Amino acid sequence: MFNKLDYTMVVVSDMDRSVSFYRDPLGIPMKFQSPDWTEFLTGTTTLALHGGGVAAKAPPAGDPTKQAGSCSIGFNVDDVDKTYEELKAKGIRFVMPPTQREDEGIRLAVCIDPDGLPIAFAQAIAQTAAS
Repeated sequence: MFNKLDYTMVVVSDMDRSVSFYRDPLGIPMKFQSPDWTEFLTGTTTLALHGGGVAAKAPPAGDPTKQAGSCSIGFNVDDVDKTYEELKAKGIRFVMPPTQREDEGIRLAVCIDPDGLPIAFAQAIAQTAAS
């Protein structure tokens, strides 16, 4: 029925600010940009930004990765610690530093975009056999 996930659309409150965030410190190559719709090249799935969003008056309380009705973006990386340090040095705000997730087989770090959307960076780790 479904072939693949074609795109992920993020509604943003300020297109220029969001384009700068995804393009510059994150370094995602841009496919094209317009005032209301911008696309980035992220492999077989397109990351699209849709303008016209209303900025939240205050960030939601609690863990931004667990807000019902929201989503997050996840990228696989070879070295999550290196990615974390490089992005943090560029001013990216992280809500979770690199954390070992043994039960999930990953090491994970999470930052937020200008509108508060969580962006995860995951590195696969070798799992040990249960005793």
